[in-house]
Amino acid sequence: MSLVRGVVSTLLGFSCATSMIAAESPSHIDFRRDIQPIFAQHCLSCHGSDDAEAGLRLTDYESITVALDSGTPAVLPHRSGESELIRRVMTGDLDQRMPPSGPGLSDDQIDRLRMWIDSGASWPSHWSLVPLENPSLPNASVNDSLWIRNAIDVFIADKLRCQGLEPSPEADRRTLIRRLAFDLIGLPPHPDAVSAFVADASPDAYDRLVDRFLASPRYGERWARHWLDLVHYADTHGHDEDAIREHAWPYRDYVVESFNDDTTYAQFIQEQIAGDVLFPDRTRGIVALGMLAAGPWDESSQMGIKDGTLDKEVARYLERDDMLSTVMNTFVSLTVHCARCHDHKFDPVSTEEYYRLQAVFAGIDRVDRPYDRDAETMRRRQYLLRKRSELAGGRFPVTESRGDGLEHRVKAWEHRWHAVSNAWHVVNPDHVVCHADTVATVQTDGSVLFQADCPETDVYRITSQVKVGSVTGIRLDVLTDKSLPSQGPGRQENGNFHLNEFQLWVHEADGTKRQIMLTNPIADFSQEGASIEDAVDGDLGSAWGVYPRIGQRHSAVFALRKGLTVRPGQHFTFVLSQEHGEGHLIGRLRISLTDEPQPKLEAWVPDSIQAILEVRMENRTVAQSLDLKRYLLQQEIESALARLPDPSRVYAIATDFEPQGNFVPARGSRVVHVLRRGDVSDPVRLAEPGTLSCVKGLDAEFRLERPDNEAERRAALARWVSHDANSLTWRSIANRVWHYHFGHGIVRTPSDFGVNGSPPSHPELLDWLAATLRDGGGRLKDLHRLIVTSATYRQATRHHHNFAEIDPENHFLWRMNRRRLDAEQIRDALLRMSGHVDWTMGGAPARHFLAGKGIHITPSLDYLNFDVDHAAARRRSVYRFVFRTVPDPFMEALDCPDASQFTPRREASVTSLHALAMLNSQFVIRYCQHLAAALESQFVNVDDQIQELFLWAYGRLPATSEYAAVAQYTEEFGLANAVRVIVNSNEFMFVN
Repeated sequence: MSLVRGVVSTLLGFSCATSMIAAESPSHIDFRRDIQPIFAQHCLSCHGSDDAEAGLRLTDYESITVALDSGTPAVLPHRSGESELIRRVMTGDLDQRMPPSGPGLSDDQIDRLRMWIDSGASWPSHWSLVPLENPSLPNASVNDSLWIRNAIDVFIADKLRCQGLEPSPEADRRTLIRRLAFDLIGLPPHPDAVSAFVADASPDAYDRLVDRFLASPRYGERWARHWLDLVHYADTHGHDEDAIREHAWPYRDYVVESFNDDTTYAQFIQEQIAGDVLFPDRTRGIVALGMLAAGPWDESSQMGIKDGTLDKEVARYLERDDMLSTVMNTFVSLTVHCARCHDHKFDPVSTEEYYRLQAVFAGIDRVDRPYDRDAETMRRRQYLLRKRSELAGGRFPVTESRGDGLEHRVKAWEHRWHAVSNAWHVVNPDHVVCHADTVATVQTDGSVLFQADCPETDVYRITSQVKVGSVTGIRLDVLTDKSLPSQGPGRQENGNFHLNEFQLWVHEADGTKRQIMLTNPIADFSQEGASIEDAVDGDLGSAWGVYPRIGQRHSAVFALRKGLTVRPGQHFTFVLSQEHGEGHLIGRLRISLTDEPQPKLEAWVPDSIQAILEVRMENRTVAQSLDLKRYLLQQEIESALARLPDPSRVYAIATDFEPQGNFVPARGSRVVHVLRRGDVSDPVRLAEPGTLSCVKGLDAEFRLERPDNEAERRAALARWVSHDANSLTWRSIANRVWHYHFGHGIVRTPSDFGVNGSPPSHPELLDWLAATLRDGGGRLKDLHRLIVTSATYRQATRHHHNFAEIDPENHFLWRMNRRRLDAEQIRDALLRMSGHVDWTMGGAPARHFLAGKGIHITPSLDYLNFDVDHAAARRRSVYRFVFRTVPDPFMEALDCPDASQFTPRREASVTSLHALAMLNSQFVIRYCQHLAAALESQFVNVDDQIQELFLWAYGRLPATSEYAAVAQYTEEFGLANAVRVIVNSNEFMFVN
């Protein structure tokens, strides 16, 4: 923390400026202003963490007054002369003096420490951690009462009066409607709306305008953009392998919808942390979890590094750090990640608490999670999934007295299964040819097991005298074996195989041979991009595989294009080409033949169930019969699930998903340790799930019925964050809303309410706003309405020299702040003014680029040659595709933030790049042409065209001199170029 910044910003937190502290007046010592900066500058580097020097931590009252290793405390309240702290900073012995290096404390600093100790060594709670109460309104003067419109103005007027300042007059109506439109919907007002508002003399005209903007669907689109900045949302993973997230956008749509629906803030919080747990019957409960997955994801570490390695653990700790930082930065405005390596040096956040928060997220991963948009489908799916879970856990009753025909269904199913199974006849191999390094052994069941060293590629040739009369189909079973990696069925280290081609050759008695063509292949499972059809397509570049369903038996059936009658002396050779390399070979296989007119593949069953089916009914044990019934019920549930419409997907957090290489679900909550200095290789102790102890009135310990249940952990955190007693939460959101309306918050560090952040300029106002929001139902539209209808918000932005001398940065809001439009507002304004905007809401993001093959996973993007008249270019900017590592150069030039970073506050720089982008961007040029064409088609007279242009761009009519200048320019260079000049002006780029 900058000492100068800390001292100056702290001074601004006082209601009225006070004179410098008199040395003889201990009662005037203020800890935050006078003592904390001394500690921050000279002491905390050695005395700010758990392993502080000599056991002394200068972080709280308890630590400074507890006995040290020497037996005495550093501070004895009211007794500075006996306090070790004073002795050590005053001693002339350089071996004893503190600080040990550099110049010692000044006499003034030592005096301040003495006075602070003698006055009791008060160490007040930080302002953001004081329990939130609704403060009383200050008394308003007679003059103030003439200006005040609501309670906000009472607090503002009180501060202004203390500082010797006065509020500015109200802005004119044209300025107000433009300000309000860009604030609430992110767009310029229509000229007709401007004219109507200016002409409306009714006293509630402004209030009705506010309500109209808040009711517009454009409001949710604008304010969702703010929220997406906070949670660092994008449509790609980021990092060195910046892969596309095809299903991130449903979360973005959820945010838009939530703002438009005015979802209560407590519910909004709970849905995004534990919506699947707390709102299990609502689709949005799953989609909202996209918040926890919104940030960057290191695909190469998560997918490429093996489980059980140190690097994998590092990746997971970093993954959880992003999740907890997203939650805590966004909702409670604390930088808890600073406690990853040591206790927070400034804020009351311990390393223990940091890892307790990590443990909350220990059972989840980021994946494309299925969900149903239709509520009835969702309920049906959840019912079936619940029954499946109960059955797997042994909680679903399986008895013969169920009375639902289960016994009959089991018998019918078993009969059908045997009918199909018995139609196949196992081929007994006579001869097996394979790579010299492989040992092929024929098993008692007719299968062939391939063992020993695994070559890169191989071609298996299995020859047999066939004893059936005719053949219509071939069945290939790839089987498991304990000797294979992951039990197979493949020999590759991940248990997979790649079968490029499967062929049948018939050798006649006369020595001739011919290939029998295979067709209509079916398999019980094919991996994505490696289907069973690839095994008979004649292309050695394609293949059938079964990843990620390794460790289990699989089967495929191939029909003969023409049925084959077996003649004496013939023998068959089955050829299995496996040319993909890296040992993707079958480890164990069995071949069978059938003469059925339509070869079928019986339903796949686990080996344990097949073993039961091979036992006659009358010889089965009770347990075997129950296992068979349970299995049929499982299959019926799976069949019912398969009949449901395919679910949609959202990139969110989940606990259950198909393994992808080394990326596998936790199957419970992973173990999290408190780490010494953040070192994964140096765990200290287990971390139990919990949260921060610094919030008064809330328990930091989660008293869970099932501590290992990750859903209960997230639900507990969601309730803690959204609790009425969580002062941080309500102050944070009240400040954020204020920040987006005024350009800076009451606290100017909106995501850092800690000691290192700025103190509030109007602490009582912040508390009043937060308490009013919390106690009034938690709806943000009410807060917006309160803010934008205040006299404070409605002030003009005009400069006042004397007031600027007193408050140059306008901390106390004696005028409204002038703000530059952000990148999305500029782009959307051009779309709206041109008349070419596409108002379609939601859906997959609009890609404003041409994509080509890049290096590894990240594609190459061409923004320059993208057709700006393409339909995708006409969508609002909140719906554009956001690439983390390859951002849009036009948007980047206008300070659109890096989507890999949390952005609680946008930069608003003014550089030559802005002007160059606005003058040369193909998008700007084209939509200025569209606007010019629209004006020319609507108005014949140039003056009318210019008037409409000014109303769109500035919200006002042009002055006589402006008419003349623009008309002359239009005559010389054309209206489209005149439009380009107007949109490059400060008056367009800024909101007054």
